[in-house]
Amino acid sequence: MSETFLQMSHITKRFPGVLALSNVSFNLRPGEVHALLGENGAGKSTLMKILSGVYQPDEGEITFEGNPVSFADPLSAQRAGITIIHQEFNLFPDLTVEENIFIGREFCKNNRWRLDDKSQRQAVVDILKQLNLSVSPQTRVADLTVAQQQMVEIAKAISVNAKVLIMDEPTAALTESEIESLFAVTRLLKARGTGIVYISHRLEELALIADRATVMRDGQYIATVDYELVQISELIAMMVGRDLGNIYPKRAPQTRRQPVLEVKGLQRKDVLHDISFTLHRGEILGLAGLMGAGRTELGRALFGADPIDGGSVVLNGQPVVIKNVSDAISRGISYLTEDRKKEGLALGLSVEANIMLGNYPEFSTPLGNVNEKACQQTSSELVKTLRIKTPHLQQAALNLSGGNQQKIIIARWVCKDTDILIFDEPTRGIDVGAKLEIYELMNRLVAKGKSIIMISSELPEVLGMCDRILVMRGGRITGEMNADTATQEKIMQYATLED
Repeated sequence: MSETFLQMSHITKRFPGVLALSNVSFNLRPGEVHALLGENGAGKSTLMKILSGVYQPDEGEITFEGNPVSFADPLSAQRAGITIIHQEFNLFPDLTVEENIFIGREFCKNNRWRLDDKSQRQAVVDILKQLNLSVSPQTRVADLTVAQQQMVEIAKAISVNAKVLIMDEPTAALTESEIESLFAVTRLLKARGTGIVYISHRLEELALIADRATVMRDGQYIATVDYELVQISELIAMMVGRDLGNIYPKRAPQTRRQPVLEVKGLQRKDVLHDISFTLHRGEILGLAGLMGAGRTELGRALFGADPIDGGSVVLNGQPVVIKNVSDAISRGISYLTEDRKKEGLALGLSVEANIMLGNYPEFSTPLGNVNEKACQQTSSELVKTLRIKTPHLQQAALNLSGGNQQKIIIARWVCKDTDILIFDEPTRGIDVGAKLEIYELMNRLVAKGKSIIMISSELPEVLGMCDRILVMRGGRITGEMNADTATQEKIMQYATLED
């Protein structure tokens, strides 16, 4: 594993108003997992998009298997043996799993006009078996969960028999068992000599599979290290340029426990069952559980995005009926969706427009004339406060990193000044530096008397940030505990507890 078969040298890439990469070098050996680390906006995805033919470099060169190469498009890179699994899925929702895996590479019989259904179906079954993914090849992708769609993306990449496989945040939406299956496949690919570039913010899980790590910061190369010889704290310091200390900032304990939201017997057929809990002013209440436990469904029900069949909601001592999203917002409840691209952002609109979405009435005259100067000033202040990395307010949200896109949605609700904020996976796909900034923002919000329900799959995050923790399984609350007495083991016990 000592021989380098891929070398990227002195890569520079510019976009309008942004120097995305500056003189970056990276190399990969056959049969290794090389972690690519850095904060959101560090240039990791841009570098890999250049390698996979999505972008072309302005300067620098790529050598693959001893020969200089230049990829005009992703197809030419794939033909050379380089495949990327993007953080954003590239699947056709109305096609089946089988059709997505072999689209453009269908199995044909004697001539190219007849599909060899039997052989292609068996190939898909074999790949899904490797991934321990129990879905039918004939299932429509639109009917799969986010985690299952991620696994289909991985299956699609495996089917190409790539020499280089680039994984951009592959475990962000996976359960623990699915992550174990992915790691097993990763080790199998390593044994076959496949070189794997692995982009992830989960530094602890990388210790299980990574051989080396390259750290980037602000579009520049920082260092390459052996993963087993470096401390996670050292990696974090290289990524952010400073020592973050404890990633979970402390705040003063609650002295008053005034209820702001009381939920009693909330029901939704086959989804939520007899949900009852209380949220207090100035509290961060965690919702933990495995994927499919009903956490997101509960958040959406409280926000009026999904209907409920029974139960009651008391807000600040007054019974309320929340029929839709408008009802929730008007009563001071906001929701940060886990799927920021599909449900949270208008990707083609500017940073300013996305922040102001839903806030324009507060910045308009009775006749509907928008105070554009006030919108610009407020958006600019929020961009500065939340440290959103953007060259200007008119930059399209599509062109920002995932972490900065997440901050835009948070800025929208901070602007709305709601009293109860439901954060669904607020730090998914976000680097450690941006996580700290979001944690500090959450602490500032609750210090002002706001209340937060935080849905998270990361147990250290739940334990580090929440005052109390509710654990769900099968649409029910199976456990409640204070954070100071909670442990990961206790949470997992409630999360897997049989009825």
